[in-house]
Amino acid sequence: MLELLISKGFGTILDSLNDGIIAVDRDCRVVIFNTAAERITGLKKENVIGIQAVDAIPNTRLPAVLKSGETEMNRQQNLGHTVIITSRIPLKDEKEKVIGAIAVFRDITEIKSLTDQVSGLWRLRTLLEAIIESTEDAISVADENGNNIIVNSAYTRITGFPKEAVINRPVTIDIAEGESMHLQVLKTGKPVRNVRMKVGPAKKAVIVNVAPVIVDGKISGSVGVIHDISEIISLNENLAQAKKLIRHLKADYTLDDITGKSPVIEIAKEQARRAAETPATVLLRGESGTGKELFAHAIHNASSRSKGQFVRVNCAAIAEELLESELFGYEEGAFTGALKGGKIGLFEEATRGTIFLDEIGEISLSLQKKLLRVLQEKEIVKVGGTGHISVDVRIITATNADLEQKIKEKSFREDLYYRLNVIPIHIPPLRDRRNDIPLLVEQIIYSLNQEFGREVQGISRFALEILMNYNWPGNVRELENIIGRAMINMSYKENIIEVEHLPLLGSERIAQTFLGVESKTVQPLAQSTAEAEKAAIIRALKETGDNREKTAALLDIAVRNLYYKIRKYGIK
Repeated sequence: MLELLISKGFGTILDSLNDGIIAVDRDCRVVIFNTAAERITGLKKENVIGIQAVDAIPNTRLPAVLKSGETEMNRQQNLGHTVIITSRIPLKDEKEKVIGAIAVFRDITEIKSLTDQVSGLWRLRTLLEAIIESTEDAISVADENGNNIIVNSAYTRITGFPKEAVINRPVTIDIAEGESMHLQVLKTGKPVRNVRMKVGPAKKAVIVNVAPVIVDGKISGSVGVIHDISEIISLNENLAQAKKLIRHLKADYTLDDITGKSPVIEIAKEQARRAAETPATVLLRGESGTGKELFAHAIHNASSRSKGQFVRVNCAAIAEELLESELFGYEEGAFTGALKGGKIGLFEEATRGTIFLDEIGEISLSLQKKLLRVLQEKEIVKVGGTGHISVDVRIITATNADLEQKIKEKSFREDLYYRLNVIPIHIPPLRDRRNDIPLLVEQIIYSLNQEFGREVQGISRFALEILMNYNWPGNVRELENIIGRAMINMSYKENIIEVEHLPLLGSERIAQTFLGVESKTVQPLAQSTAEAEKAAIIRALKETGDNREKTAALLDIAVRNLYYKIRKYGIK
């Protein structure tokens, strides 16, 4: 900074000022003494440069400013032959270390003008900086030659270019696709609005507005405002994805369609039968793949609302900001991209029917609060709206999460838990109902024969014994997968599933199958689990033709969880 002040070009500028300027280095030696300072103090520049400031002006406070690092504004000082008003400012480097100080002063006769001008300029500068820096839109100012002279922090964030990379550089530097509107405005003198282009290395989609700066009837530059619309485009894509994930279904399954005669499944079915007779909220608990959605269908079908809509929402698979607007709807103008006239939400669409909120344990605390209001008041408020809308809907929720633990971790509201847990139904895992496996296998073979066009008649005793002894971490969904793969492994001449048709079971064998190697040494459990998980994802992506939605469904995880794991394991 001192080098800039001392430079010959800057010295010429300082000598043209009416204000006296004295600058000292960190040792308080005078390095700048302009012409106005000579006039006001009566000292000669050649006698002052390089000496201690106190030797030139005994009562100077520049040493005190160097020591304190604090600015002193508009202080009165007696030089003997005249009285001045002076402002002393410390000069700091990028690490906030004081490297010098500067004093700016005028005769007392000019104090009124000085006060008015400095005060007005500082207010104007502060206001201008606040306006430019507070906006979320990028702002760039170009001079008459088409070079950037001002950009704000939002510009850096949106374009990806730091200020030092664009200041005093051509305005075309940030353009990835499109033509410079600054140059067009400087050429025509006419403003342009709503021009779409892409900027920066990331090629962000933006909308640009540019206006000319006219001074004394002449174009002196241009001001551009850049609106980042990449997030809007992303939200629209997420919205389209959400529409695929939200299913308006006809509840085809009844309690009679839930296969099994073991005591634990009979208890769950009896609880579901009783729940269907009441309008109370039902919470289906159970591991992934146990058939919670089938129970939700069955409860709806056995209830007085069976003729109404059955709407299923996977809360974990939809971004929070989209989930709220989908559940409760939104008013026109609630956010950028909102449909004209607004949109009704799924709670309204499910009126006199049932809404099934799957993976309820994954919703955010803010959304939990709004859902609690629906349960308590039987009414919703649209996004961007203020009016309360009454809804008449049966709510069934499901989760495989430990809600009690989430309450302890403060990630799930206790008051919402009690509202949801009015009728809890535990869906037992397959390992607790092994006697149902023969019936389930028979039913699965029948269904897959229809789907695959096969005529498989059954399963051998030895193959069934293997299935009976397996722990089934993926529950009924995993059983369906195993039987399906076994049938694919059979030739069309074979009609009985044998042991050799079954894929290898168990985490170690699955890892060997997917990875194609057999571990000779014991590895840490976390490493073995990660390898098996990575291999399972790779295999599933291959089987689904790299379709992420189908892969997530096949693995029984949320889509966003799949994307996280793909990034975690570096899967291409």
